[in-house]
Amino acid sequence: MNTRRDFIKKGLVAGATAAALPSLGNLVAADAPASGGVPDLITVKGEDRVAMLDRALEAFGGIGAFVKKGQKIVIKPNIGWDKPPELCANTHPDIVARLVTLCLGAGASEVSVFDNTCDQWDKSYKTSGIADAARAAGARVLPANNDSYYRDIEIPGGVSIKKVKVHTAVLDSDVFINVPVLKHHGGATMTACMKNLMGIVSKADQRSYHRNGLHQCIADILSFKKPDLNILDAFSPMKRNGPKGVTVADLDTSVKQLLISRDIVAIDAAASRIMGHKRDIEHVRIAAEAGHGRNNLGELKIERVRMTA
Repeated sequence: MNTRRDFIKKGLVAGATAAALPSLGNLVAADAPASGGVPDLITVKGEDRVAMLDRALEAFGGIGAFVKKGQKIVIKPNIGWDKPPELCANTHPDIVARLVTLCLGAGASEVSVFDNTCDQWDKSYKTSGIADAARAAGARVLPANNDSYYRDIEIPGGVSIKKVKVHTAVLDSDVFINVPVLKHHGGATMTACMKNLMGIVSKADQRSYHRNGLHQCIADILSFKKPDLNILDAFSPMKRNGPKGVTVADLDTSVKQLLISRDIVAIDAAASRIMGHKRDIEHVRIAAEAGHGRNNLGELKIERVRMTA
């Protein structure tokens, strides 16, 4: 990939109004290392999801910065819905497959992929294209539709939830990679990296979230576990009728971005601007106030890259 042809993108979102975006300071050149180390957040705009992923990972030192030889990796996409890739209700299968390939190439002993889906799990896995793509790349594709796949864990410092059942793939992994798709959500306002973690808990716990303060519960789980890496598929965000969507008319196909950060709060703060929110949505604010990450984008080292053909 020819990164010499990358150039700095002027705004976080193509076509976004200046009023919708905060000051994003500490911008660095696409071909120069960030002063003092890697960026806190990188956003790449382009036409090829796989090339965008590779370019974004370069800024963090490649997949080897996260995955070491012999480690067990779990990749958690959004596979919630029995919808095909072109409707963007789920993470795009090309991103998942590429991640599996990269992790195995870095020496991972195994890579597992799963989600506790909303629609019937086997149909969602199939129709999304994720199960076939992940298996072809060498991953173990795990079910998550039965309580036997979960273990009880305590939530230290949880406000609304004190105990949940978490999928064993997360509990037994060495590296946890969170790979959601960006969408509107009627209850949570937005589903991105934090909301995607509802897919690691049991169905009973998912229902409990909705009864006990959804935004607080979304933030509470971070007291137990934060992903080692967050990769947000914002290629064609679903701006309405989320989280399942109806037609391609629900999508903003002009965005064409992929965001990566270790900081789950920072990446969701940026995602909320892509969705047109001038202020942080509630679970992002709660998580930042609890010390789970940073939501002041003006204080972050952000690398913004636009890839050319």
